[in-house]
Amino acid sequence: MPTFKLSPSSINLMNECPRCFYLDKHKVWKRPQGPMSSLPNGMDKILKTHFDKFMNKEQLPPELKENSNSKDMKLFNNIELLKQWRNNLKGIRYEDKEGNILFGAVDNLLVKGNKLIVLDYKTRGFALKEDTADRYQNQLDLYNFLLRKNNYETEDFAFILFYIPKEVTETGEVIFDTELVKRNTNVKNAENLFNKALKLLNGDCPKKTCEWCEKV
Repeated sequence: MPTFKLSPSSINLMNECPRCFYLDKHKVWKRPQGPMSSLPNGMDKILKTHFDKFMNKEQLPPELKENSNSKDMKLFNNIELLKQWRNNLKGIRYEDKEGNILFGAVDNLLVKGNKLIVLDYKTRGFALKEDTADRYQNQLDLYNFLLRKNNYETEDFAFILFYIPKEVTETGEVIFDTELVKRNTNVKNAENLFNKALKLLNGDCPKKTCEWCEKV
């Protein structure tokens, strides 16, 4: 029986189109990717550096310190482990007894007592809508699942920190508004998604097509 390597992004593809997901993971065909903005990746790198400066000072950055939701928390300070968990090729990993792997790369972690809390950064061009954070629920659930499978205790919630451009100053500096969103997490949902993906991949190729895979 073949084994598979899955991530939150591949799980998202499964939910969007099971056939694209199946063809990709069986190395038959890969959905083409359109042009992607480099801004989110650039922001991601800058934000990690920004947060690490405060981590080294054992402080929270203003975006968190001034928010009551992060009371009594601190930044995760095992920098070597954090480097591994942030790496898109390594991340936090779990391997089941058949050899299937689930992995995901986090942006950052908070600590409260002896429990870890996932902190994810997102850059948006516009103000949040009521359902904006909903699209990231599976990702947060999967991160919490991975941490627990690696024998770490976690809170039953995670954070998304949104950065939204507000204005440009006279000297050319871009000012961002921030919004910290707290989301309850469900590791059972993550486990179900992992099992659903493996069941799909070990079955027959789905026949229903989307606009991407209809000609494959």
